[in-house]
Amino acid sequence: MEILEILKYILPSLVVFATAYYLLKQFIESQHKTRMIEMKMSNQATNLKFITPIRLQAYERVILLLERISPSSLILRENIPGTNVMQFQSILIKAIRDEYEHNLSQQVYISKPAWEMVKAAKDEMVKFINNTASSLDGNADSTELAKTIFEISMQTDKLPVDIAIDMVKNEVQENF
Repeated sequence: MEILEILKYILPSLVVFATAYYLLKQFIESQHKTRMIEMKMSNQATNLKFITPIRLQAYERVILLLERISPSSLILRENIPGTNVMQFQSILIKAIRDEYEHNLSQQVYISKPAWEMVKAAKDEMVKFINNTASSLDGNADSTELAKTIFEISMQTDKLPVDIAIDMVKNEVQENF
């Protein structure tokens, strides 16, 4: 009988304890999940705060790259008096490749289609210079190549570089 008397008091206490333990455990787990979500969101906001300026700088650098490999900028910057067409062709192509290689890391921060457009613009510029140079006498003065490149550029509605610049600008406006 004494055991029954003891069980009368212990059993309800155990039920209350188990219920309280279960509810407390659920509450603590819920609070933990909520804090983890808040921390994750806070980290994402912090990352965005730091990544957004870096991404914008990458877009700026890509625009600068494209501007620097445009025919007018390239010729004015790289023109060396006294060189022939073949030498000037090599100088121009090297300058394009150097600019591109210097900015390769920017592809991490811009979209894949935008980077593909940048690559295509670079390749088209190299092809454009090679085709133009091959139509001239290799020993002619470099001014002949510069003049021919300028003339063809003026006759072309939009160069690949201009198309890539427009795409990059549109992407920036859409994303920021």
